[in-house]
Amino acid sequence: MKEIGGGVCAAKGFKAGGVRCGIKASAKKRDLALIYSETVCAAAGVFTTNRVKAACILVSQENLKGGALRAIIANSGNANACTGEAGIAASRRMTELAAEVLAIEPAEVAVASTGVIGVPLPIAVIESGIAALGNSLSADEGGHAAALEAIMTTDTRPKDCAVEVEIGGKPVRIGGMIKGAGMIHPNMATLLCFITTDAAIDSTVLDSCLRNSARRSFNRITVDGDTSTNDAAIIMANGLAGNPPITAAGAEREVFERALEALCVKLARAAARDGEGATKLLTVAVSGAKNEDTAEALAKAVASSSLVKAACFGEDANWGRILCAMGYSGAEFDPAAVDISFTNGDGTRSGAGSGGEEAVVCQGGASVPFSEETAKRILSRENIEIRIKAGAGAGAATAWGCDLTFDYVKINGSYRT
Repeated sequence: MKEIGGGVCAAKGFKAGGVRCGIKASAKKRDLALIYSETVCAAAGVFTTNRVKAACILVSQENLKGGALRAIIANSGNANACTGEAGIAASRRMTELAAEVLAIEPAEVAVASTGVIGVPLPIAVIESGIAALGNSLSADEGGHAAALEAIMTTDTRPKDCAVEVEIGGKPVRIGGMIKGAGMIHPNMATLLCFITTDAAIDSTVLDSCLRNSARRSFNRITVDGDTSTNDAAIIMANGLAGNPPITAAGAEREVFERALEALCVKLARAAARDGEGATKLLTVAVSGAKNEDTAEALAKAVASSSLVKAACFGEDANWGRILCAMGYSGAEFDPAAVDISFTNGDGTRSGAGSGGEEAVVCQGGASVPFSEETAKRILSRENIEIRIKAGAGAGAATAWGCDLTFDYVKINGSYRT
C-alpha cells in the first residue's frame, strides 16, 4: 500500500466540487459540496448512534437501502437536525437538486449536513447555488479541496488521505475526506467522512469492510464526550479499477479492508488532533487485555477522561487518573497487574539508537520512581502516547483523543451566537 494525492478524486471516475451559497451569512468559505461518480456505485454507510438523528441521516439511510449511490451532497453551517418534517423535506430537496444537476435519480444521492442544531435549513440558498455547484465539479485535486473546504465548520485544517493497493493485478485506489473537531465521542464519533474507491466490490462486502474499519478508527476517537446527531461515514465504490469483483472473504477482500482501515485510522487520528482548542494528539494503546473488546473499553475510557485530558494539557504525569478511568470503564481487568508509561506519540521508545523517550510511571498497579522532568518533556510534545499493559492477555486496542484546553470552552460557549 502506498499513499497518493487526490483525496476523493484519486479513484477513477470521481469528481468533486464546492461553492459558497450563503448558508451561514457571516462565513466567507465554501459551504456546499458535491461528490459524483460517472457510473453507479456499490455503497454503504455507518451513522450516528444518537437516538436523535438529523433529517439528512434518515434520508441517507433510506437511499442506501439498495446498496447503490452515485453522489453525495453535503452542506456546512446548518445541521438540519431537530427541524421536524420541514427538515426531512429539505434534505429530500437537496437530493432532488443534486439529481437534477447531475441527470440522475434522487434515490442515488446521499445527503449530509453539519452545523448548528435546531435551526431550519435555508433550502432557498442551496437552490440558488446548485447550478454553480454542478459547474464546480472537477476530477482533480482542486475539486477535492473545494469539496473538503465546504464541509468544514470549526475545523482548523483540512483532513484527507488517499491510498493505492494492488488487487487482482490491478491498481485500486481509495480516497477520503473527513471533517470533525467538536461533539466527538464514540460510538460513531462526530464527523462527516466521505470515501471513494474504484474497487469492484459487492455492496454487502463493502458494508462489512466499512463497519469493521469504522470500529477500529472512527469509533475509537473522542474529543469532548458528546455524540452528534449528524455523524455519517459513507463509501462509494464504482468498480472502474477493473479488478476481479470482491464478492466474498478471501485474500482480495483482506487487502482491500486493510487499506480501508489504514485510511480510516489516519483520518480518525487527524480528527482527534484537530479537536476544538486542542494542542496535542493523545494515543492510548492498551495491550495484555482479556480480548480486543476489553482493551477497546479500557482505551476509550482513558482517552475520554476529562481529567486525563486536562493533565496532558498541563503536562502533569498524573497517572492515577488513568488507572481510575480504567476502573470505571466496566471492563474486566486486574488493577494489580497494570503497567503504565508515557512515550513519544510517534511510536518510538527509549533504547539503543531509538532517540525516543519513555517514562514508566506505574508497575503492578502501583507507583514507581520516575523522572518528573522526563515525563514533562514527553507530555510537552504534540503527539503523546499512553501505553497500558492491562495484564497477560492477547487483547489489544488503540483509541485516540486530545487534550482539554481553555479554548474548548471559548469555542463552544458562544458557538451558536
